[in-house]
Amino acid sequence: MNAPIQTQKPQSRMSLSGGTKGKQSRPERILLYGVEGVGKSTFASNAPRAIFLDIEEGTKHLDVERTPHPQTWQDVLDGVRMFEGEHDYKTLVIDTADRAESMLWAHICARDGKTSVEEYGYGKGYNAAIDEWRVLLAALDRLVSRRGMNVILLAHSWIKTFKNPVGEDYDRYQLKLNDKAAGLLREWCDHVLFAAFEEFAHKKDAKSKTEKAKGVSSGVRIIHTTKHAAYDAKHRGEMPDELPLDWAAFAAALKENRVAAPAELVAEIMAITSTWLPESPSKKQALEALGRAGGDAGKLSQLLNWARARAESIPVTTTVSP
Repeated sequence: MNAPIQTQKPQSRMSLSGGTKGKQSRPERILLYGVEGVGKSTFASNAPRAIFLDIEEGTKHLDVERTPHPQTWQDVLDGVRMFEGEHDYKTLVIDTADRAESMLWAHICARDGKTSVEEYGYGKGYNAAIDEWRVLLAALDRLVSRRGMNVILLAHSWIKTFKNPVGEDYDRYQLKLNDKAAGLLREWCDHVLFAAFEEFAHKKDAKSKTEKAKGVSSGVRIIHTTKHAAYDAKHRGEMPDELPLDWAAFAAALKENRVAAPAELVAEIMAITSTWLPESPSKKQALEALGRAGGDAGKLSQLLNWARARAESIPVTTTVSP
């Protein structure tokens, strides 16, 4: 009788000793959408060593580098995958995601013998498209992780009614994409930024209850980084709610709000608390929290923010000159 074949269990990659701690920096995955003509392509053109996958040919007015013009969904995939090889580009810009989506729908309809994405039946065509979106995002992830490239997805916005589950429905700016695709892209990106012109309502007679307010634009172009009832947005870490629509301003905000080295954080905390009275309960709290934080940059950053806020209301020591 033959002895049973012994198979060796593959060694797991997962172990407590192989873990990491603290925040890690990596290239940015950005989705920038907004109103027509606000300057989305100009923003992306100023990212480090950028090259455009110019799907809708909307960059002819800009002095930028471009790939050959994609005309099909397969061209889009091939255009992304070619950056997996050797090159010196730092940012890939896809302009635009909504134009790519129309190519995607044409691709799956030709593949499956359908005349339109609606012919699949209720929601089935959009589900089929999601599978293809995931293929694209996997290719983009390889550029981020293996090639160290930033990825910027540009898209248009439109105004749609939001089905509010806890109150009345209302209109808001949304990505000009199918809802399922929009949700997938928002989840994948580190930053979802809404670009618009600065606007405000104005009445000639501020006290009038019957006069209709008119929308007035200042001409200033703004990035919104935080979710609002009027639009979707998000960001990683800490960032102002609004920024100028300018890559340099965005990059500066990223740099400013990245957590500093633990030694720098400890030094600033000590500098702030050294002026507090020794008997101050807050000083005792700060020193105890400092001991608990150890070298954890995240905890030290939170403690520093707390110390800065408390510093305005805590009595400080005074130094008398000899």
